[in-house]
Amino acid sequence: MARLHLFDLDGTLLHGSTAPLEISRQLGLEAETMELERAISAGAIGPPEYAAHVRALWTELTEAHVAAAFDGAPWMSGIEDVWREIRGNGDYCAVVSLSPSFFVERLLSWGAHAAHGSRFPAVPFVEPVDPAGVLNAAAKVEIADRLCDEFGVGRSDCVAYGDSLSDKDLFGVVPVSVAVNADRHVSGLASHAYVGLDLRDAYQLVREAR
Repeated sequence: MARLHLFDLDGTLLHGSTAPLEISRQLGLEAETMELERAISAGAIGPPEYAAHVRALWTELTEAHVAAAFDGAPWMSGIEDVWREIRGNGDYCAVVSLSPSFFVERLLSWGAHAAHGSRFPAVPFVEPVDPAGVLNAAAKVEIADRLCDEFGVGRSDCVAYGDSLSDKDLFGVVPVSVAVNADRHVSGLASHAYVGLDLRDAYQLVREAR
């Protein structure tokens, strides 16, 4: 039976950072976005409010900024190698993130079978963010279930990789999970834990697990 590997982005594939933070860095708005990061981590605001706030910050955002943020981000080593091996084994890999879909979907070119993020308007922005398109922890489970249907696998065939509160629900419904440089919200839930900068080593923990 094939397996579906589900990867978080912020704090997992990106080490010590998030896609919005990397985007804001290109605009000189790192400090403002750090405040929003602290607020959502503390539960003071939810994902829809966070999305609306960063949308308001990014009035000057262009595709060039997004490309520079993606290319310069602190990615874990070995992402493409891991996804190439997953594909070679007949398995599937997908990224499911609360970050903007226009950033997340760039990972399709690295070998992900699917990439899902919060729906933002096209860059440069003209329209506001639709709150209905902003993902949360529960939405990650819903997307995982849709991907299972698409690829012909079940929850029992899934492996989840994540680091924080947004991954808690998904970790609770799959049999195998890897806490990657994780915080207290998921470190005790995962079946495996990895601290480091190379995704190949994190994948090795579950490479043979069935």
